[in-house]
Amino acid sequence: MRIVFMGTPEFAVPSIKMLVENNYNVVAAVTQPDKPKGRGNKITPPPVKVYAEEKGIIVLQPEKIKTGEFFRQLEALKPDLFVTVAYGRILPQDILELPPLGCINVHGSLLPKYRGAAPIQWAIINGDKKTGITTMYTDVGMDTGDMLLKREVEIPMNMTAGELHDCLSIVGADVLKETLECLKNGTLKREKQNEDEATYAPMMKKETGSIDWNKSAFDIHNLVRGTNPWPGAYTKFCGCNLKICKTQLIEGNNKVRDCKPGTIIKKDKNGLMVACGDGVINIVEIQPESCRKMTVEEYLCGHKVNEGDVIG
Repeated sequence: MRIVFMGTPEFAVPSIKMLVENNYNVVAAVTQPDKPKGRGNKITPPPVKVYAEEKGIIVLQPEKIKTGEFFRQLEALKPDLFVTVAYGRILPQDILELPPLGCINVHGSLLPKYRGAAPIQWAIINGDKKTGITTMYTDVGMDTGDMLLKREVEIPMNMTAGELHDCLSIVGADVLKETLECLKNGTLKREKQNEDEATYAPMMKKETGSIDWNKSAFDIHNLVRGTNPWPGAYTKFCGCNLKICKTQLIEGNNKVRDCKPGTIIKKDKNGLMVACGDGVINIVEIQPESCRKMTVEEYLCGHKVNEGDVIG
């Protein structure tokens, strides 16, 4: 079976690694072009490219995929199957029709819930208690193809999007392995998605992390978790942006009743307790503008903060 793997970020690496380690014939890896990264804007290759080159796999990095040149490159590889994992582009019909066994995608949600670019982040932001991996046959829509296998994963109350990302990348590789085994032995079954149950997970933007202190402590805690590590939840304090990196929910605290949302009701080495629209949240780790991430205890050593101050 000649497989062309298509993927770009770190999330996709365990899947291509699984293919290689299980002796699948990966004839090429298609990934997005190298891009500037970090404060120095250093041109950096995608993680999938780095792994593929280490293993001697041909790497294709088309600027555009809807070109005759790219089509001919894929055609020349004589692929039996495409496997896509977070490639970042929607494949056109003519490319999808190239491999006789089709195109199998690994998606980071329990479809049809959270179609789109950021299913991991939105599952946490929305306070879901579980998510998972779905393998599916790719069609020209956005994660609309027939489903194959699913596996559920629990989301602990304090898990961040970064932690869930790492967990699902490993689970995704395992579900892909099982999917390909079913494909080989002829037991793979397709299931249509229920359009009435479909939801979407749009791409994360910097503004997604803006905290509205009128919301409940539960919602704000989920926003902090769901935007960690990127884009990060943030608020205003003393005229500057303050990134909120880690929070804790405070149970059974009634001090908030007469406080404006965003009011600091208590400060100590364990954090800043802040009134929300409903409930209280404890800020544990922060990152001031143009500074490193630090604990609130460290922050209080160099900054004046008073109980009664309002943030946001």
